[in-house]
Amino acid sequence: MYGENKNRIRLQEIFIRSGEEFRRDHLLSPVQTKAMKAIEQCRRAEMGSHSYRCQNCGNVEVVYNSCRNRHCPRCQWIKQQLWVDHVKAQLLPIRYFHIVFTIPEVLNPLIMLNHGPMYDFLFEASWHALKKAANNPSFLGAQTGALAVLHTWGQTLTLHPHIHMLVPAGGLDQDGWQWVRSSKKFFVPVRALSRIFRACYVRLLSEALRDGKLMLPEKHVEFKTPEGLKNELYKTDWVVYCKKCFAGPGQIITYLGRYTHRVAISENRIMEADDNHVLFRWKDYGDHNRQKQMTLNTKEFIRRFLLHILPSGFYKIRYFGIFACVNRATKLSQCFELLGCKPIQAVYAALEMSTVIFLLTGKQINRCSICGAELLRPLYPPPKQLF
Repeated sequence: MYGENKNRIRLQEIFIRSGEEFRRDHLLSPVQTKAMKAIEQCRRAEMGSHSYRCQNCGNVEVVYNSCRNRHCPRCQWIKQQLWVDHVKAQLLPIRYFHIVFTIPEVLNPLIMLNHGPMYDFLFEASWHALKKAANNPSFLGAQTGALAVLHTWGQTLTLHPHIHMLVPAGGLDQDGWQWVRSSKKFFVPVRALSRIFRACYVRLLSEALRDGKLMLPEKHVEFKTPEGLKNELYKTDWVVYCKKCFAGPGQIITYLGRYTHRVAISENRIMEADDNHVLFRWKDYGDHNRQKQMTLNTKEFIRRFLLHILPSGFYKIRYFGIFACVNRATKLSQCFELLGCKPIQAVYAALEMSTVIFLLTGKQINRCSICGAELLRPLYPPPKQLF
């Protein structure tokens, strides 16, 4: 990864040492196996390579190919920077709220067997709750929007699915001719959001169970019927957290960007690793955000990481309401006009990738490492003999 710390312990090293044995001992899904092997082979000879010859001194440089798997920590940094730059250019220049929707731990056995549908329900229920509450004249009475990002992990890599939403402090009135500002203190009451969120998620889940669309864990009898599931899920309040973005929307976008293009753990948190154990740092939010250390058996570390491999083709970043792709040219443009401003231009959108990398890292990847000459020419291998 560009701009990386070369001394850090890599997830790749852990997988290379213990991955093959782990796959022999555990039954993995095809997407988990694919992700593991991609991470193991990334920027190694197994992934193939391409070469460049300098037109000035003749030096040949070999570059091993990246796996480009979205779960690989080495392949996502540039994509993360481009996403942050792109999203910041679409934001309305107003206050925002950061809202987090979390589903209870009792659903984890169902999630383990039905990642795609359960996470889809989480997106749908979160947006339904937000949209319904915002449309209520007692709260906002307007059409709002949201940028939503799925996180599936906690600090210790356990399964902890939740949605982060960035929500503007206001919205279009029902006729689309006026911008309605929300209260300075809150967007909508989180207790109301929580109840609507729970009701919608339980409804979606009950319908899927009734129609036989979900795999069921054998040991959990409460999941066998929609009635049993509903009784179990209504025993507890569902957590919805909301706060104002005091430092502006750019900061929360940068914060979310750290998680949109990586999975479970950043490599700079891994302190030690050998054939048997992995030591890493974690933040205990229940103990005043104190930094702590945890040691896991290597196989348990790998198992926890693989909990967060998403189904192929699953979208973990979604846009709703006025931010939805279908509304950007109409409703979002109307919002900018009503607020008397224009969208800012993305910094990197029109630039070549080599220029983007130079701006972000100071590295000139299109120059020879020996003489510094520009324009390294691709050196293609000769065509293979057909016979």
